[in-house]
Amino acid sequence: MLVYTTGQGVHGFTLDPPSASFCCRTPTSARRCRTYYSVNESHWNKWAPGIQRVVGAFKNGDGGRVVAKNARYIGSLVADIHRNLMSGGVFLYPADTISPQGKLRLLYEAAPLAYVVEQAGGAAIDGARDILDIKPSELHQRTPLIIGSKRDVAYARSVLSST
Repeated sequence: MLVYTTGQGVHGFTLDPPSASFCCRTPTSARRCRTYYSVNESHWNKWAPGIQRVVGAFKNGDGGRVVAKNARYIGSLVADIHRNLMSGGVFLYPADTISPQGKLRLLYEAAPLAYVVEQAGGAAIDGARDILDIKPSELHQRTPLIIGSKRDVAYARSVLSST
């Protein structure tokens, strides 16, 4: 599978083995009632209360502000984002007490995927700021990441800004 953007939406090509050719499949907004949230919940006790509240809402719903989602965590940033591009949802790799600056690299992990997801109609934040608005101060700068559907990312931003 190859997914790319030139700044005019997102396009995906999947290999069709019988014909040995690539078929175009454009990622779209999910139409399912329950989409996915992806996060390594084994870090729950290391997260700030705001992140715990966000993940809890994605798991159980939050009185109509956000609907409960199915949990799927592959453990690979690219695979989780790909699944969410195709099916909908949100991926979180928040800061924690061990990695207060986050673990993902801004320049070559978070920002490129944020660009693709935003071109597909989604959003990406570090908890407060849009990932693509962050001016890097060093080559290997790390960042927390919440990335996925605009609605889910907006919900996370609103919860985190009120804590």
